[in-house]
Amino acid sequence: MDNPAQPAFELAIISAGTSDPSSTRLLADRIADRSCELAACHGGTVTSSVIELREVSADISTALVSQLITSKLQEVIATLGESDGIIASTPVYKAAPSGLLTSFLDILDDDLIIAKPVVLAATAGTARHALVVDEQMRSMFAYLRALTVPTSLFAAAEDWGDPALNKRIDRAAVELVLLMESGFAKKIRDASWENYQHEYGSAGGTEVGIDLDTDLMRLAAGGSVA
Repeated sequence: MDNPAQPAFELAIISAGTSDPSSTRLLADRIADRSCELAACHGGTVTSSVIELREVSADISTALVSQLITSKLQEVIATLGESDGIIASTPVYKAAPSGLLTSFLDILDDDLIIAKPVVLAATAGTARHALVVDEQMRSMFAYLRALTVPTSLFAAAEDWGDPALNKRIDRAAVELVLLMESGFAKKIRDASWENYQHEYGSAGGTEVGIDLDTDLMRLAAGGSVA
């Protein structure tokens, strides 16, 4: 009997770091690498796609002020929507996640990442910002109804040489891989998609619950009401 196909997962890495290289991207890469190793141990594969927000910062600003989504930004959003799991990593500025990350989340459809597993990570120069991940980032992704893993990650300057950071990365990677393997996000979409209040476009153009042949929609399109 043939062996069943190996499960393959798409992992989207969101990095809000502004330098190249950056500690923010380094932390995200370590989580992704460990996730790939764990998935391989379970007979699966993980393909990672990196979203460097600094590379689309102008596109994000345009979308915020004009609601215009450029083709470059649309590709980034599509990568996120097609992913099975997400790693979101940000630097901390003034005791808050980077405005680059929060601005990016502001332009996303509320339904884009429903039930997708997300690892939350942040870096800073001091451990005084350690609670930013759980106090601020977790609530941001909760609003988008993503499934944040229990273990969050934070790395200050002194943490990079501490074996405890590797242990936390292992823990978060295990949680992420197990949630991706469970297929929970797909099961939610299949079983309960119609129970969410979707924004137009949240189903990638496959919406079936929006009646375009109404007086209001005809007026919005520049037509007239008979």
